[in-house]
Amino acid sequence: MASRGIKDRVAIVGMGCTPFGEHWDKSVDDMLIEAATEAYESAGISQDDVDAFWFGTSGSGTSGLTLSKPLKIDYKPVTRVENMCATGSEAFRNAAYAVASGAFDVVMAIGVEKLKDNGMSGLTGTQIPDDGTKAQITAPASFSLLAPAYAKKYGVDSDELKDVMSRIAWKNHFNGARNPRAQFRKEVGQDTICNAPLVAGQLGIFDCSGVSDGSAAAILCRAEDAHQYTDKPLFVKALAFSAGPGAGPMDPDYDYTTFNEVVASAKDAYEQAGVTNPRAEIAMAEVHDCFTPTELVLMEDLGFAERGMGWKEVLAGTFDLDGDLPVNPDGGLKSFGHPIGASGLRMLFECWLQLRREAPEDRRIRSIEEGRTLGLTHNLGGRPGDCVSFAAIVGSELG
Repeated sequence: MASRGIKDRVAIVGMGCTPFGEHWDKSVDDMLIEAATEAYESAGISQDDVDAFWFGTSGSGTSGLTLSKPLKIDYKPVTRVENMCATGSEAFRNAAYAVASGAFDVVMAIGVEKLKDNGMSGLTGTQIPDDGTKAQITAPASFSLLAPAYAKKYGVDSDELKDVMSRIAWKNHFNGARNPRAQFRKEVGQDTICNAPLVAGQLGIFDCSGVSDGSAAAILCRAEDAHQYTDKPLFVKALAFSAGPGAGPMDPDYDYTTFNEVVASAKDAYEQAGVTNPRAEIAMAEVHDCFTPTELVLMEDLGFAERGMGWKEVLAGTFDLDGDLPVNPDGGLKSFGHPIGASGLRMLFECWLQLRREAPEDRRIRSIEEGRTLGLTHNLGGRPGDCVSFAAIVGSELG
């Protein structure tokens, strides 16, 4: 049975987002307070007006107490969720369903992660015992397999594909350089990107997203109540989540040129939202560019480009800030880094700014100025062939 969806039943009426970066002088508590306070002010409410909280974190807390203590939330429901790198999106999804069910009037989805001073060089977490069939390689090594697989399947010269990957990184750094909340706010030339030291396979340093600290939050209510809080709400059009069987690394038919979970979640999201031509109907997209070949493959999995043609669309500038369908106009994971619990909500924050036409002038999107009203966010957790995928569509108009 397909998901029925909750189109136009829930609205976002306030959002907050800290700058992402190496916050040596800020604790988890500090960032949660900062994001929550901005969200309350955005919606014109106080914390007492919020009925329940959904809190996402991967490694910065183990229960709702991680949020209730710093915010001094007294005896209200605080649900801590985790779904790998899609943790922030999972908090938002559950909060939206709670409102749509009628259980609560006003809720908050909030996520946080502090990675820079925890003694680890990458993402947090311990290795959970498994049956021994999981590939024992690093995340960069796993995602690096996408590049040669794509080149072989579609007949793309390896040097040309390297240029494609470097252009994706260049685009996202270009966008991030114009965003005061991004961790990396400097343009990087394509030659510098291409000639950077290799990390795994064809992936260089600039093909990999960074590690950072950050927090983001959203206030949600019923759609019919939205204008009590703001004159420019965003309406939830679709929420889709797909968890795969995890068979990819063992499946001889899996070819590392697609994320089947992404295809499934995107199909579900488009059906919920009534989108039949995402390339023409979506104004902007924030996607999970953990590595540059990931973004390339996602362009095809999300229906933004035909199979085997995404690389040409990248080179043509289709997904640039001034392109036909801007992707990661805020700079993406590439410029923000990836504090796991916050990333999915940070993507929604960019939709909040852009669709309400509040983004700075040098980051405004032509497709929105021309009348498109829908934004998509995509959040991935796991590795190729063994992952979960979230896709959301939000819009500035009902219907």
